[in-house]
Amino acid sequence: MMVVLTYDVNVIDTNGEKRLRNVAKVCEKYGVRVQNSVFELLVDPAQLTTLKAQLKRIIDPSRDSIRFYRLGKSFENKIEVIGRTPLLEQGKPIIL
Repeated sequence: MMVVLTYDVNVIDTNGEKRLRNVAKVCEKYGVRVQNSVFELLVDPAQLTTLKAQLKRIIDPSRDSIRFYRLGKSFENKIEVIGRTPLLEQGKPIIL
């Protein structure tokens, strides 16, 4: 399924900067960054559960937030890209 993940990590202090870097590193393992704090992920339900657990261990829920937008399996008709950013294609390999 296609999931769009967005995050907002409070970087007032050095701990926040570290959390921000760690959140990005984890997200990069599951998908493609399309903007600074936005990732497109092609994951199955088990991978999504694992990702959420990893992110919960990193963030400070009183200061940070992460949102998951589930577009499902038929996401191609729900996404329109204008410009150079390529759309992920289901079933195609992702090269990082």
